Formats: sequence, structure tokens, C-alpha cells
Amino acid sequence: MILPIVAYGDPVLKKKAAPIEKNHPNLKKLISDMWETMYAAQGVGLAAPQIGESIRLFIVDGSPFANDKSIDNIEQRELRIFKKVFINPEILSFSGPQEAFNEGCLSIPDIREDVTRLTTIKISYYDENFKPVTAEFSGISSRIIQHEFDHIEGILFTDKLGPLKKKLLKTKLTQISKGKINCDYPMRFPNKNNIR
Repeated sequence: MILPIVAYGDPVLKKKAAPIEKNHPNLKKLISDMWETMYAAQGVGLAAPQIGESIRLFIVDGSPFANDKSIDNIEQRELRIFKKVFINPEILSFSGPQEAFNEGCLSIPDIREDVTRLTTIKISYYDENFKPVTAEFSGISSRIIQHEFDHIEGILFTDKLGPLKKKLLKTKLTQISKGKINCDYPMRFPNKNNIR
């Protein structure tokens, strides 16, 4: 089932999400709905707070980047099969150089900005079967994970922008929170009573 994505301005997006247990109610259905919602919105990642669930869960699929000519062939091959569920993740370390990349967010449609992040992370998490995993990710896959991890920490990519850029975006962000945007997928707006 395609769920409405929570828009910028909703308090759930600024709240640190809670860990979940293996027997979390309807977890398989929730994950399935999140995949369907993410693909319908043409996203590469979706965190549970973006559908109004303040829990430490997100999904990622980097395959849309697999044909990007600016990425080397090895990373393109890795991104083709980079589809994962992260439950209760914790980033253990950051490393590598800092790189800027133009990021967007399904909760903040029509805004894209360069965000600087370290290129490599080591992360521990549980997969969709609650099997513990510890892995290292670099490049685009690391960036997608960091973006979604920020969501479960109550951080948006716009929080990482400089003061001038934030000031320039303020009016547009207010319009998004009021639902005064055109969007191709269902959204829930904090300052508007309906979903569209």
C-alpha cells in the first residue's frame, strides 16, 4: 500500500526515533508498504519518520544511480544490487575525504542542495529478518545511508546547509509545509488538513 509521505514542518521529522523490537507489530507489512511508497515516489531511500512512524527503520535502493556516468564502473555494479533494510542502525565510524553531492528528499520536494559528507561509514544494524550485520559502505551508498540515518536522528539535509542558504530557502520550505507545491506522490502536510 502506498502511504502518504510526511512533508517538511511535521514534528515527526525533527524527533529522534525509537528503537524497535523483533516482534514489532506488522513489521513485514510496514517494510513492504515502505518499498511500495518509495518506488511510487521514485526515491532511493525512505525512513520510517517520513511516513509518520518515529522508529529506527529505513530502506535504501541505490540502483537508480547505477547508470550515472560520473560514477566509476565498480561503484555502478555495487549500486545495481544495493537494496537493503536497516533496523536499529548505529554508525560506528566515519572516514575518508569530505565530498559535496546534490541531495534531495521526498519530504522536501523540489529542493536540491549540495551537502558535504565524509565518504565512508562503518555501520551496525539488523536486516529485515533481524539478523545483525556490521558493514562498511563508501561513495553513493554511504551517502544514501547517511541521509536516511539522519532522518531517524531527527535531522534533515536542509539542517546541514549554511545560514545564508537556509534563509534563501525559508519561503519555499514554508510553502511545502502548507502543501503549496505540485507533487507526483501522496503527501501529508503539517499546516494543511488534507492529504494530496
